[in-house]
Amino acid sequence: MEVMKKMPDAEFDIMKVVWANDPPITTHIIMQQLGNERGWKAQTVISLMLRLVERGFIRTEKKGKERTYFPLISKEDYLKFETGDFMERFHANSFVSLVATLYAGNKVKDSDLDQLENWLKEKRE
Repeated sequence: MEVMKKMPDAEFDIMKVVWANDPPITTHIIMQQLGNERGWKAQTVISLMLRLVERGFIRTEKKGKERTYFPLISKEDYLKFETGDFMERFHANSFVSLVATLYAGNKVKDSDLDQLENWLKEKRE
């Protein structure tokens, strides 16, 4: 994949299922673990899977009548991309800005700050 792009929410939800299962994965597995609770038809899942193939996030193979899918990008790599993009767009790559925003929004507890402080100490050593 040349340039990674942000996934729409529905495709990201499918990728979370893909990453949570050992490959290969099928549309049947996606329907069982996500599609039915969302009220999606099988054709909706197939369309979303094909978009993920076109965008280079998964590849597909046909075995008999069934298509199987394999991830081409790891969850960790995608989260690094998304987090980096978010940090750049909204916080000018400032970790302090991110934490200050979370703290001001009451999203950070004192126990979180203690963990962060310990993490920072470990990173400096």
